[in-house]
Amino acid sequence: MRYLCVLLVICTAFNQQPTWRKIQISGKAQGTTYHITWYAQDSTIGQPQIDSILAKIDTSLSIYNPFSLISRFNDSASSVIMDEHMLNVVNKSIDTYRKTGGIFDITVEPLVQAWGFGPKKITGLPDSAAIKAILKCVGPHNLRIQDGKLHKLNPCTKIDVNGIAQGYSVDVVADYLEAHGIRNYLVEIGGEIRVKGHKQPGGEKMKIGIEAPGDNDFELTMINRIVAVDSGAITTSGSYRKFYESEGKKISHLIDPRTGYPSQNELISVTVFARDAITADAYDNALMVMGLKRAMQFIEKRKDLAAHFIYRTSKGSVADTASSRFYKLLNAER
Repeated sequence: MRYLCVLLVICTAFNQQPTWRKIQISGKAQGTTYHITWYAQDSTIGQPQIDSILAKIDTSLSIYNPFSLISRFNDSASSVIMDEHMLNVVNKSIDTYRKTGGIFDITVEPLVQAWGFGPKKITGLPDSAAIKAILKCVGPHNLRIQDGKLHKLNPCTKIDVNGIAQGYSVDVVADYLEAHGIRNYLVEIGGEIRVKGHKQPGGEKMKIGIEAPGDNDFELTMINRIVAVDSGAITTSGSYRKFYESEGKKISHLIDPRTGYPSQNELISVTVFARDAITADAYDNALMVMGLKRAMQFIEKRKDLAAHFIYRTSKGSVADTASSRFYKLLNAER
């Protein structure tokens, strides 16, 4: 009888299915909202830990925090000692600058400010002479990394990492979850997303919707496409997100650092899929500035990236297309 009881206990233990919990946290950070979902049997992670991580990143990378490392660098005439967050983002930014032929450039900050998208208010738009003068401050050749410090070789050089920092923040939170044994999650901050694993207990892939602007002043009206993935990051950049009108012209927050002027082309939004969110976030901005034809050529050469494009046709209607690898993601959902 003793052996039978032991056998019953062993069989019961092997047949027991794990009890999954769906855990969700939402909050506000970095001037936007965040939503995190993960599946686990139990978890010691709560909102205080997530808020602490995002607040720490802000003390490094926020141009809206006057005491952040990046603000101290911009206000300095020489250098600052970087922390891990700043070093990671600056290194990735310089790498993206090289790979995009100078289209992605964090030293664009003086231009962003001049066109009215920085933390300071402006009284008028810059003329060609002002742009020419500002361009002398722009370019990573004005930066040097040495002994843990970020040096500026031109006192007027300033940096703005808003085009990459949110994706980086997503990665930091995702890595924190993985370090605590979580293997099935979705992290979203301001629309930038990274996922891993599956919904539990059913095992379905995570589904992500892509915003689709309508025909009226780039207002969002519906979910245009849905992709299903079990690993990777998806981020979106759009000209409909931040802009204003001046003298009948639409002024986009996407500045071309090569010319000094806001980007103007047929692209309305670009959604990028990559292994991590910092990569996707950097390239979605660069592809927006390239324009549809060049962006498609660029993305098809990159085996580590896929992209979906929403654009305005020559007749004024809204259409979409995607790279070959992104179409595979769309087909996977079906």
